[in-house]
Amino acid sequence: MDEVSRDRVTSLWRKYFGDADLPLAVFYSNECARGPGAAPLTNPCVIGMLPLVADGKTLCLSCKTRMCGGARRYLGFSDQPDSPDFEYFLSYGIPGKLDGERYKKSPGLVRESMDRFRPFRAPKPFIVFKRWDTLSESDEPEVVVFLAEPDTIAGLFTLANYDEGEPDGVICPFGSGCSSIVYHPFMELRSSRPRCVLGMFDISARPYVRRNTLSFSAPFPKFRRMVDNMDESFLITASWKSLRRHCQSTGG
Repeated sequence: MDEVSRDRVTSLWRKYFGDADLPLAVFYSNECARGPGAAPLTNPCVIGMLPLVADGKTLCLSCKTRMCGGARRYLGFSDQPDSPDFEYFLSYGIPGKLDGERYKKSPGLVRESMDRFRPFRAPKPFIVFKRWDTLSESDEPEVVVFLAEPDTIAGLFTLANYDEGEPDGVICPFGSGCSSIVYHPFMELRSSRPRCVLGMFDISARPYVRRNTLSFSAPFPKFRRMVDNMDESFLITASWKSLRRHCQSTGG
């Protein structure tokens, strides 16, 4: 990412979204890009590590990193289920043996849901998470992730649909927190029409993000179009300025 392009995005973000948090860049690499202030691996939940990235630290993970089974699969480092009884864990459990999360009504529905997930293998040994303004020239973002409050999400949602004739420029598939910021947007990268992904509805992951926060993940080709459209979109209208004032008055 060249410095001029990186700083242009930062400038436009500040122009239209004020002091809302800068996005995080996600990409696979042949090397563990440490950058300034590497994030210590203190949490097996990838979502639990993102606040450190938002603070400017670099997070680099590989197949050798200690992480939960779901993250290992959705980041492309394994194609195996979390556990032999995963379909029961995600549904109603096994009496006397395993408590269920009850996110799906039955083990059969879990299996059906998992069968619909297309295979995804990490294309390189490492996956890197960096705050946008810490990107170096050698970094090549593939997905851009926003962790934001609803008014900012509304702006991103509208911007993502600005140059789309179809009504689904943004999708919201069921899945874990890490699937919504890695697996699904990387799947969209394979499409001739990559869409953004709204997420962070995972009940287990939400304690790791700020209250009133959702994720919005943009495949990089789509993100570039969104940035290029900013100066001619609704962002220059009184309607957006009014919403920004509302956001600031409510502390968002």
